[in-house]
Amino acid sequence: MATTRAALTNDDIRMLVKGATPDERALAAHRLCRKIDRAELSEEERLQAQEILRVMAADAAELVRRALAVTLKTSPLLPPDVANRLARDVESVSLPVISFSPVFTDQDLAEIIRLGGPVRQMAVARRPKLSSKVTGLLVDQAPEDVVAAVCANDNARFSDLALQKALDRFAKSETVLQAVAYRAVLPLAVTERLIDMVGDQLREHILDNHALSAERALEIIVGAKERATIDLVDQAGRTADPKAFVAHLHRAQRLTPSLLLRALAHGHMTFVEWGLSELAGVPHHRTWLMVHDAGALGLKAVYERAGLPSRLYPAFRAGVDAYHGMEFDGRPGERERFQEHMLQRFLTSSQAVSRDESDYLLDKLDRLAGFKARAAG
Repeated sequence: MATTRAALTNDDIRMLVKGATPDERALAAHRLCRKIDRAELSEEERLQAQEILRVMAADAAELVRRALAVTLKTSPLLPPDVANRLARDVESVSLPVISFSPVFTDQDLAEIIRLGGPVRQMAVARRPKLSSKVTGLLVDQAPEDVVAAVCANDNARFSDLALQKALDRFAKSETVLQAVAYRAVLPLAVTERLIDMVGDQLREHILDNHALSAERALEIIVGAKERATIDLVDQAGRTADPKAFVAHLHRAQRLTPSLLLRALAHGHMTFVEWGLSELAGVPHHRTWLMVHDAGALGLKAVYERAGLPSRLYPAFRAGVDAYHGMEFDGRPGERERFQEHMLQRFLTSSQAVSRDESDYLLDKLDRLAGFKARAAG
């Protein structure tokens, strides 16, 4: 063991075996572990080094075993039998290894989950990488805080079934639901189920960051429960695929003149363009030109081709003109200021707006006034 002994001195090994105090042996263990981790060892030397590590793992002093666990917690040189022995040790020794050691197999981690209790399960849940087999076991067996932790670990792989099981077990847990909602990627089925289980803030996050079918998004947004908190118009403005969204709304007979007017009042011009394009059967690029670049007759032509009621045209015209005249200034509340200006322009054309639509616009202005009052306060 010439090369190894050049790195691992006789004095270090003698101190490890015969050190008078745990502190002395722990210091020797730390030095030896660092040298083992850094030395270039032959196969024979590696086997001898592993025997030295087994001596450390059997030391009666917790300080020695902890020095081994902490120093080699991320090392691939730690023998699996030593890692598993340390995993069954006291928590100060076991947790560093369970949390990081790359030598554990899924079978090893499964045994830790089965026998280790909540503290060790939490260490598994926070590991830098987990397979779907391990996350499935945690979801099946671990308590709420552990399941929340593993769901919040975006380096942990999940099967659809495991995420559904997490929602089954902890349907009332805000912590678990939030952890699932904030995962970087969610299966569509999980997203669509989760959105019925969470509060307004998480629902907004899911709508903004996870894929939903057009049908499900529409069902959620126009449903009686959601109508009070999520406006279909705002969803229309946020959708990443306005073409598909308006096509679905059209098929569902929801792409109404009132919806387009409200979208315009909110400043969601892209949605309005795609809505007119869908209703008129005119390609979007041509619709854009007719709305923005073709003078007064362009908007009127595409509006009439879309089959929208003539009584609302003055309000649409006022809205488009207001949109062209607005500039976003980047200051807080600019969206609200923009909407207030648009709505006021619409109300100057109130003779062309139905009572229901006028009531909507006035209500929206009242809410914007409330926003401004809160902002000022």
